[in-house]
Amino acid sequence: PASEAPESAESPADAKAPGDGAVRTVELCGPEVASSEGVEAQTCVLSDGPAGDGDTWGRTYYRNATGGELLAVLSLMGPRGRTVQTHCVIAADDGPATCETPREPSRGKRSGYLAMAEFAATGEGGSGAADRPLLLRSGSNSPDSALR
Repeated sequence: PASEAPESAESPADAKAPGDGAVRTVELCGPEVASSEGVEAQTCVLSDGPAGDGDTWGRTYYRNATGGELLAVLSLMGPRGRTVQTHCVIAADDGPATCETPREPSRGKRSGYLAMAEFAATGEGGSGAADRPLLLRSGSNSPDSALR
């Protein structure tokens, strides 16, 4: 994920020169994490527009070097109990890739949002959650530490 993911906790993904009227996307990211099975990820909360305006969404940058297909659930948790989830099928490919939640209208400060990605094996011989061992959990950090 290092080649695609931002290096700092808050970095502009599409920063434009001040005063040019362009929308700026800000990413608040947690640490890069890796599992012994071969999954690497970094998960972020993204928002555009001034704090409290525009849209907010979750994104996880990942690599899957497990040799098998994985399933991922990416959750974006916002103020007042609002949660958006998306499910991504992760190909058996070692290349960098991303998974995103849908964009939602922002409801409050950027620091009030959390994103969490969970990567699981597809499981063999069944389709229930118990048949899918969790391989990695990656988060965007807590709202209290996001903007320090």
